[in-house]
Amino acid sequence: MTADTSTATDYLEQLTTALPELDLLRVADWGERLAQLGTDGRRLLVAGNGGSAAQAQHLTAELVGRFQTERPPISALSLHAETSSVTAISNDYGYEQVFARQVRAHARPGDIVLLMSGSGRSANLLCAAEAAREVGAVTWALTGPAPNPLATLVDETVTVTAEALSTVQECHLVVVHLMCAAMDAAVAARGDTAPDAGDRTPSTPPPSSVSSPEPVGERPSGAARGDRTNLVVVGDAFLDRDHLGRVERVASDEPALVVTGGTTHIRPGGAALAAVLSARQGYPVTLVTALGQDTVGDQLRTLLDEARVKVVDLGLDGPTAVKTRIRAAGRTLMMLDEHDVCPPVGREGKAALATARGVLMEAGSVLVSDYGRGVAAHTGLRSVLAEAARRSPLVWDPHPRGAVPVPHTAVVTPNNREARMVASLAGGDTLSDDVEAARAVAREWGPIQVALTRHEHGAVLLADADLPPLVIPTKVAAGGKTDPCGAGDFFAGHLAAMLACGQLPSEAVASAVEAASAYVAAGGPRSLNNPPADDGSPMTGLPSAKPAASTQGAIELADAVHARGGTVVAAGGCFDLLHAGHVRLLEQARQLGDCLIVCLNSDDSISRLKGPSRPIVPAAQRTLVLEALASVDAVVVFDEDTPEAAIRALRPAIWVKGGDYAGMEIPEDKLVTSLGGRTVVVPFVAGWSTSSLIESARTL
Repeated sequence: MTADTSTATDYLEQLTTALPELDLLRVADWGERLAQLGTDGRRLLVAGNGGSAAQAQHLTAELVGRFQTERPPISALSLHAETSSVTAISNDYGYEQVFARQVRAHARPGDIVLLMSGSGRSANLLCAAEAAREVGAVTWALTGPAPNPLATLVDETVTVTAEALSTVQECHLVVVHLMCAAMDAAVAARGDTAPDAGDRTPSTPPPSSVSSPEPVGERPSGAARGDRTNLVVVGDAFLDRDHLGRVERVASDEPALVVTGGTTHIRPGGAALAAVLSARQGYPVTLVTALGQDTVGDQLRTLLDEARVKVVDLGLDGPTAVKTRIRAAGRTLMMLDEHDVCPPVGREGKAALATARGVLMEAGSVLVSDYGRGVAAHTGLRSVLAEAARRSPLVWDPHPRGAVPVPHTAVVTPNNREARMVASLAGGDTLSDDVEAARAVAREWGPIQVALTRHEHGAVLLADADLPPLVIPTKVAAGGKTDPCGAGDFFAGHLAAMLACGQLPSEAVASAVEAASAYVAAGGPRSLNNPPADDGSPMTGLPSAKPAASTQGAIELADAVHARGGTVVAAGGCFDLLHAGHVRLLEQARQLGDCLIVCLNSDDSISRLKGPSRPIVPAAQRTLVLEALASVDAVVVFDEDTPEAAIRALRPAIWVKGGDYAGMEIPEDKLVTSLGGRTVVVPFVAGWSTSSLIESARTL
């Protein structure tokens, strides 16, 4: 035998020895999970150095192109191939960060990050694994012999037991092809195949998407990417009773309010409320909870069934909890918790837990709505939740008496009071105090992203305890007495749904703040009494912030000012290009009373009045600019040619027009007078008009 033949024989022996040691079951599972990426909007990021970089690019080419059979393309990026990013990051941050920074830029919760290394010791891959865990991505590794540092950092590993690096790389190529074969088989099994390349015709474009913060009520960005927008809510369910009465006197024998008359309404509470609110946004929802075998449990089951929420009942070995709010004059006077002792969870045993595991493994996202009554602390369920968190984004809405979030949780959503309790911090409700509370939670439960809610002040998102936070403010609902009950559940559910649709946490939190604000403005839990509209798209039944909630808030504001004997001032117009004349008009109008409400022509209304080239600025943006002015308290958008309907709803004491109407008959004057108001004209600001601004822009 020649030396060359001996070398070849040794090489083949090493290869044939290593191949049978591969974890083929895990490789097949990876292939099946890669197939799912083509349906749920998630993507694969792959990184490696040298020969592993070539293997990484080989894999992504098979996914974006095809392996053996025709199928839709799957989103996959090979990070080393981004040459400009690689050289810029290496130059500015060092080669150890070349993949980590790209992971932080591109990876979203639930995405898969696959790291390929013969040694399992490459510093840039170790940093990438840590970055992937920080953003909530699932981490896989293909390495040489174990143990090695990379294998200990990731969620799942396939190792090759071989001494020669070349043998390891040969086996990695086999793994790549086996994954692709399993992926093709999984795609074929669900019948999701594409026509031959030469016979393709353009497909129907997906529904238009919006960027965050998207207008509430529209289909969220990424919802058209697949069907895994289903949400699984896990947590404690109870029945909420709201008794709405009236208070007209104080008890004669002690200083207590006397509530008389009224009606009692029942609705789902706790995790059940979170599930119902999410279902009303148009997503398939399954609730994993524990219900008692009692009348209250039956009532809850009926309410959940009516809301089209599927239920996996782990079984509660005791009565279902009931919480009652006594309310009057739009305020909660007292809350009664009838079952403070929490019965054991898990009466239904292993069969129910197996069912829960099945739905959690197929979830587009998971929301744990922990109310401290035992479901989120159930040992068997926690193990399943930790596994689910590796596959899909998991949002944990904590409770001071509840369980610690499971590993791989993407985002936790405490409010500022809960965060201070978790971190054992004192402090007030200032932004600085809330940021420090979020940092403390991130260090206590980290690495984890913290979306700390600040009641009417919005939210703070902390992606890293050592980096500046993202602050998302919100406007306080105008007028009236709002009922914030359920706002936290609405926020967390919307956040989880947006993550399932592929949004970044920053996008999802901004959208959730806006959606929760609209929910409160629409009446909070009272909105459950109104059946949702059905337009066939996600977000169905979600209160619209613009213009419906804006209009409702303006009317509530006017009613509140009237009730306390104040003066409501209103002004109308197109305000297409806001200029100094508009600003001065509104400032003068605001000085005439206790609030100023602007009646704004809609886009269609302006087009009818001024022609098809107008408006220049859409109504949503005009509304946003007007509401930002200190002089404007609220905006009502009207679609008619005149603001008569808005004037009837607002009943302004003063209707204001600009000085260019001086000496002219004002169309709205008769209506305003009939409602007990007065029309006035404020001084004209010369030199400013929208038409002249448009003409000047055209001649530049």
